[in-house]
Amino acid sequence: MKRSYIPVALLLAVLMLNIIFTQYMVHQYYYENYTNTVLAGVMNFILFPIAFLIYKKGVKVND
Repeated sequence: MKRSYIPVALLLAVLMLNIIFTQYMVHQYYYENYTNTVLAGVMNFILFPIAFLIYKKGVKVND
């Protein structure tokens, strides 16, 4: 069966967004912008289920 690389690319994109939001969160916390810190944390929290759904859909396709 041919392997699909689209879910892998999507997971890499989500991982990159997680890294960006985490770095932004740390930066904003350092400069005491707590509203932006919480917002970046919420975005990380939202991205986790999206990554999980992409992973589950990718595994199902390749079974």
